[in-house]
Amino acid sequence: MKLAFNIVDWQANAPGLSETEDWLAWSKTTADFNTSALLAKSRYLPMMTARRLASGSRLAVDCALGILSRQSVDALVFASRHGELERNFRILTALAEQESLSPTDFAMSVHNSAVGNTTIAAKQALVSSSVCAGYDSFAQALIEVASLHHAGYHRVLLVDFDGLIPEFYLPHLADETLNMPFAVALLLESGQQMLCETAPCEVTGARVLPQGLAFLHGWLSDEPTFTLAGERLRWFWSRH
Repeated sequence: MKLAFNIVDWQANAPGLSETEDWLAWSKTTADFNTSALLAKSRYLPMMTARRLASGSRLAVDCALGILSRQSVDALVFASRHGELERNFRILTALAEQESLSPTDFAMSVHNSAVGNTTIAAKQALVSSSVCAGYDSFAQALIEVASLHHAGYHRVLLVDFDGLIPEFYLPHLADETLNMPFAVALLLESGQQMLCETAPCEVTGARVLPQGLAFLHGWLSDEPTFTLAGERLRWFWSRH
C-alpha cells in the first residue's frame, strides 16, 4: 500500500504541551510525556460545550476548531481507538449500581460524538466520518482521508485522539503504555510531501506511543524517514 499527502496545517494538545514551540522541542527528545501535567484551557471551544465533553474529545474538538478558524476544510475524519470509553464506563457503572443515567453521558456516548460536536460548534455542515480500528486507528484514518481525496474533497482534516482510560480496563490492555488525553490534528491535501509505504510485520507487544503522536514526533523531527509500528503492518514514511 502507498499513500501520499501534503500537510497544510497542524495543531496538537496533550498534558504540558499545547504551543507550537513546545511540540517542536518535544520532537527533538525521546518523546516522553509528563502525564500528570495540566492540560491547557480550551481556546476555541465554548465553555459550556467544553464542560460536556470527555477529556480526549475536548482536546480533539478544540484542535479541530483551531484549524477550521484559519483554514478552509472540505471534510473531517476523526480517529480514536477508545472513543468515549470514559463516558461509557460511567454509564455501565450506573446501570450496575441501579442508578439513574446522566442524559449528557447517554447523548455523548457514541463514537462520533467528537466529530459531531465539531461541526455543531463550527456551524459547518461538513462531510465527516469517525474511525476506530484498534491500535491502527490513525493509520486506517489516513486511508479514509485518501479515499476522500480520491472522491474530490481537496482538504481533509484528520484528528487522532483519545482520552483517559478508566483504571478498570487497564489490566486488559497489555500494550497500553501511555494513558493520557491527547489530540493531533493534521490538515491534509493530496501531494508528494510525505510518502508512505507499508510492509507486513509480526504482531508485537507493548508500543510506546499512539500512532498519531508517533507520526507527529517523526514529522516534526525533520528526520528524512521514520517508521510507525502497527498491528500487522509497518508504515514507512519519507519526506520529499
